[in-house]
Amino acid sequence: MASGNDTLLRQWLMLRLIPRYPRKVEARQITERLHAEGYAVSKRTVERDLQVLSEKFPLISDERDKPYGWSWDKDAANLDVPGMSPTEALTFMLAKEHLKPFFPASMLAQMEPYFRQAVATLGKAESGLALSHWTEKISTVPPVQPLFSPQVDESIVETVHEALLHERQLQVRYRSRAAGGVKAYALNPLGLVLRGTMTYLVATIDPYDDPRNFALHRIEFADVQSLSRRAPKKFSLHDFIAEGTFGFDQKGNIQIVLRFDAVAAEHLKDTPLSADQQISETSDGKVTVSATVIDTQQLHWWILGFGDKVEVISPAKLRKTFHGISRKMATLYQN
Repeated sequence: MASGNDTLLRQWLMLRLIPRYPRKVEARQITERLHAEGYAVSKRTVERDLQVLSEKFPLISDERDKPYGWSWDKDAANLDVPGMSPTEALTFMLAKEHLKPFFPASMLAQMEPYFRQAVATLGKAESGLALSHWTEKISTVPPVQPLFSPQVDESIVETVHEALLHERQLQVRYRSRAAGGVKAYALNPLGLVLRGTMTYLVATIDPYDDPRNFALHRIEFADVQSLSRRAPKKFSLHDFIAEGTFGFDQKGNIQIVLRFDAVAAEHLKDTPLSADQQISETSDGKVTVSATVIDTQQLHWWILGFGDKVEVISPAKLRKTFHGISRKMATLYQN
């Protein structure tokens, strides 16, 4: 039997689902929405609830035709029901868990009441809602070897967020792995990108316009400046990523041809390498995969991950690269 709390929460949600006249909603539609939110109630129960609620609130029923439609009276005062449906609560919980690296601290602070309400909504053991344990039934599995996340100073994260949010220039001291040592830069922040366990700040070094990547954990000091940032004309973070920048050492597009063991290439039928990918079977039971891809280190690492289950056929330069790698590996393992 449903508890009093369940009935109250369900009726609050029903009030939020009813539109203002002349729009209307049927009891059947409300029942379906309640089911989606985890409330296993019958249409008859919903109809009884509507009758009870109409005695306390300015709800009207259009009884000219069956099925009847329910609306708020057109002259009814606005009613703000401070409730949260289970689906909304679940969305807030997942957002907090998976998107926290992208939220500025100031925004997280403003969202905290919603996060607490989401915990309360999903955490009511007596409710028995199907969604209340949903977060325990889903997870993510990285498609690569799991690695621990690097340690990032929270104060630096907050400073970077603030600069991005207000579009201000950022003064940093950055420990570059390539150049060696720590250098001071005036950066124009353009965006944040999460790549596996690493978070990168995309920015230009003032006064230049070419965007670069800065690993957040390598920033040893950060300070927001009063100067507004300078962004390159028509810069798009989406396009910047699509160009293959985060595959490292981008060398442009290539037409690649690979010969796979059939089983090793099976996943490419569901998740193609490119829009123009083609797969064909060979007489020896293997498959040939051709596609236009961006030549990056990420591509090389991906191919190497298949070991002896794949052979690079073309382009000739890439085949030569893997021929050299395979000879060096053979030397390493011959003893």
